[in-house]
Amino acid sequence: MIWGGYALGFGFLLLAVALFLWWRSGVLAEQAGLPDGRILYSDTGSAWVTNTEPFYDPHLRLVGKPDYLVEEANGSIVPVEIKATRAPTEPYESHIYQLAAYCWLVEREYGIRPSHGIIQYKDRAFAVDYTDGLREDLLDLLTEMREDMYEPELDRDHNDWNRCARCGVASACTQRLG
Repeated sequence: MIWGGYALGFGFLLLAVALFLWWRSGVLAEQAGLPDGRILYSDTGSAWVTNTEPFYDPHLRLVGKPDYLVEEANGSIVPVEIKATRAPTEPYESHIYQLAAYCWLVEREYGIRPSHGIIQYKDRAFAVDYTDGLREDLLDLLTEMREDMYEPELDRDHNDWNRCARCGVASACTQRLG
């Protein structure tokens, strides 16, 4: 009878630990800005199973590794991009195009076109609709980038001193601001 009491107590302890871990996983997912659903893919190193293979479209020569892909209850797949910085008043254009590229790659890989993606900054998340217009803008941008690959020199496209200071090719740039 004594051992049965210990077994019952141990069972309740295991149940309590399982419930705590289930609750904690929900809190962490919410803090990460993840929508409700099953994580299909993670490139953050924080999931139990980390994916190492990038998505690839050979026709566009586009490669990408979203931070997360979440499959929602209705079967839709939502790419989530995590940013380590505080949120701007609206998402940066480059972040929107990065997310649009992930939407394109998800559509190619899974045959399911995402309706939107999420950009999660440190303090705020933005849902970005993957519209026909954004899809066309992405394809136009990729075409423009490919055309620019053959230009001997391109003009700087900003007036941001901080961006120049952090640039990886600043030492070779003839249009450096600082």
